Amino acid sequence: MRPAYSIVLFTTASGAGYGMLAWLGILGAAGLLPMAPPFGLAAFALAVALVGTGLIASTFHLGHRERAWRAFSQWRSSWLSREGVAAVATFVPVALYGGGWVLLGRTQGPWAVAGLATAGMALLTVYCTSMIYGSLKTVPAWHNGWVSPAYLILSLASGGVLLSAVAALTAEAPPELTRLTLLALAAGLAVKAGYWRHIDRPDDASTAETATGLGRIGAVRALLSPHTADNWVLREMGYRVARRHAGTLRRIAVILGFALPLAALGVTLAVAGFTGALTFAAAVSLGAGFAVERWLFFAEARHVVTLFYGEQRT
Repeated sequence: MRPAYSIVLFTTASGAGYGMLAWLGILGAAGLLPMAPPFGLAAFALAVALVGTGLIASTFHLGHRERAWRAFSQWRSSWLSREGVAAVATFVPVALYGGGWVLLGRTQGPWAVAGLATAGMALLTVYCTSMIYGSLKTVPAWHNGWVSPAYLILSLASGGVLLSAVAALTAEAPPELTRLTLLALAAGLAVKAGYWRHIDRPDDASTAETATGLGRIGAVRALLSPHTADNWVLREMGYRVARRHAGTLRRIAVILGFALPLAALGVTLAVAGFTGALTFAAAVSLGAGFAVERWLFFAEARHVVTLFYGEQRT
């Protein structure tokens, strides 16, 4: 699929923002985060800004942006609509929880309930985002059991790194947050490795034989192309990234998105000093790495319709 930069920005920015909200809700309710007003204000402001930026970016690729509101009416059947409803609904507990934290300095009692609701709605929204792609049977690289776990764990990993950076720069990063973020990064790397192995397996690919049901006869090839010129289907759904380039980009994603943040955060636990600089560097590196990872998520996926245009497998 052709990677639209607006969708790459949407999935990475909103995923990080919702990940921050999830950690704020869970760890704040447990009393494991600093209650310093600068930290609370900066953390909620950054999380909401990332979510808002992602949601706005998600409309950039629409042909008729003025009709975007109609997506909310199809929540019974559309994961896109469910995501929109969940995204808007999340702002209710966020406002209650953030207000109690920043204005009153309280995260316990009813505010803890609002915090847990914030975390639950944030993760639900990320899950709905993942299912927009995971529900598409016509894109084999997306229709598998790796996509939703990857979206959820990468959201928590990116949110944890950003929250650690905010804590280190405004108060003090609690070791519990750092350890959980390291765990999320390691789990995210494992899930992505599993996902890449899965989509590289030739036995799980759709082919011209499986698409036509004529595989029992022999190899299938097209005598004539459906079109004699380039068209929208080929531009949008037949986008190709060379295997050699994909391998290089995967390594870049692993180094920038996982290895360097893991090393930087690990050092902050072992060595005192330079915590702010290291966590900030980890956040910048992770942002670049996750952008590459998400671009690949779209670029390496092809719609089965391309089999009728001469592709041998998807």
